[in-house]
Amino acid sequence: MKYILVTGGVISGIGKGIIASSIGTILKSCGLHVTSIKIDPYINIDAGTFSPYEHVVPHITDAIQEWVVRQALIPVDGDGVEPEVCVIELGGTVGDIESMPFIEAFRQFQFKAKKENFCNIHVSLVPQPNATGEQKTKPTQNSVRELRGLGLSPDLIVCRCSTPMEKSVKEKISMFCHVEPEQVICVHDVCSLYRVPLLLEAEGVVEYFRQRLNLQIQTRPRRLLTKWKEMADRYDRTLETCSIALVGKYTKLSDSYASVIKALEHSALAINQKLDVKYIDSADLEYGTQQEEPVRYHEAWQNLCSAHGILVPGGFGIRGTEGKILAISWARKQKKPYLDANSTEFDSSTSHPVVIDMPEHNPGEMGGTMRLGKRRTILKDSSSVLRRLYGVQDYVEERHRHRYEVNPELRNNFEDKGFRFVGQDVEGERMEIIELDDHPYFVGVQYHPEFTSRPMKPSPPYFGLLLAAAGKLQSYLQKGCRLSPR
Repeated sequence: MKYILVTGGVISGIGKGIIASSIGTILKSCGLHVTSIKIDPYINIDAGTFSPYEHVVPHITDAIQEWVVRQALIPVDGDGVEPEVCVIELGGTVGDIESMPFIEAFRQFQFKAKKENFCNIHVSLVPQPNATGEQKTKPTQNSVRELRGLGLSPDLIVCRCSTPMEKSVKEKISMFCHVEPEQVICVHDVCSLYRVPLLLEAEGVVEYFRQRLNLQIQTRPRRLLTKWKEMADRYDRTLETCSIALVGKYTKLSDSYASVIKALEHSALAINQKLDVKYIDSADLEYGTQQEEPVRYHEAWQNLCSAHGILVPGGFGIRGTEGKILAISWARKQKKPYLDANSTEFDSSTSHPVVIDMPEHNPGEMGGTMRLGKRRTILKDSSSVLRRLYGVQDYVEERHRHRYEVNPELRNNFEDKGFRFVGQDVEGERMEIIELDDHPYFVGVQYHPEFTSRPMKPSPPYFGLLLAAAGKLQSYLQKGCRLSPR
């Protein structure tokens, strides 16, 4: 197993994830089996529901290393082949107190894995103040110095900057960070993140990894990178726009819906359209806002009504729930394409329990009680839109994160009104997917389809939403789930 650790310095959100995924894409294009691990540097696996009566196991650095080795060996490509390379993104910024146990774990791990099996990519910022226009190297020097002080030496320094790096700047970083100039890579701002793998490949990372990790790979990019370039070119040429109203509770921080937004972008790109997301705070759609802040209320409804499609992602707690229901009702009545990515129950004392606790996931406390991870959903209805979009015979596997379910006793009540439960769990007891008859696209799913969306393989539920929003769904289905030639 070869391990590539990606760390970051100076600021958070520097782009470690993009660099890590781009490296993985490049190595996969060379014919390697690649897996990846994203580490959020928190000691507790479920920090949000951590109990004060629990404690962290002794020798945490050993536990981290053992966990990484176990996860790295899990096949991820569907062919059952054990990965050859594991790209690890360590979240946070070097120097953060919460990341210290993880930095120390990898300091030890580099010796256990051996030099030829472990390398470190450090992503740093090279700011360029408007006042002088000069690219500044000091933040990167300080970040690398701190990383070295903690026992890790970067093999590649990836410098994030707004414009291509000048040769003199690269040489300066090389000199003061003790690496060759070829080990300093500039990743400047580009028109889309889909250009990053192509930029890194042009910088010679394939040849570097081939030598540094003794990888048996082709030095020429394979067909995957050619497709990636075609996708990046297509993104740049896209002119038409499809607007989606995202009605949620955490819209002031777009990162809260990062996976959802990426899934929408993947689907928009697949139909050759640019995505315009209209963020709507669900509470702004409620009648109370109309009385207290009428301007916000009317702006929210105007954004909802003008969108081509509507998406309501999951959320916990009762705040904003009424606004979500109003948006869903409007989408149903106005026949607007709609996707509900998750749902929960909010009032435990209601006399109409439409959504109920899953008995085995409600022992009376919140911590660690979710139905979590990949689960199989059976698709028995051959006329189901989602079954046709998935292109499968009888089942799909998607990732779950919930502790509630639709009350099975009310199934007939829904189906009498045109709602069809077209997806169930393997036991046939739980309702996983619902579709509404006589509607362009009204779909609700119990799982999180955005987690498995990829740039060149968009999530089918999201893809269906974008197709319907662009008025292309029926044509796509009639043509055997094929898009018209571009």
